[in-house]
Amino acid sequence: MGRGRAKAKQIKVARKLKYYSPETDLTALQRELGGESAESDFDGENDYSEYADKYDDFDDEDDSGTHR
Repeated sequence: MGRGRAKAKQIKVARKLKYYSPETDLTALQRELGGESAESDFDGENDYSEYADKYDDFDDEDDSGTHR
């Protein structure tokens, strides 16, 4: 017994979630979809040169066709 109350509660919660529409911050959504960055010094390009120099030795091993 008691299954009816639990099921009714689940249905009530499900309906509330289905039909509830919270206020949407359209300006925040536009900023997010527009790709504006929060960082002002971001120039759109990533500098991976330091990693390229660091891992350059590993690339040479892969090009030889032999893997250890």
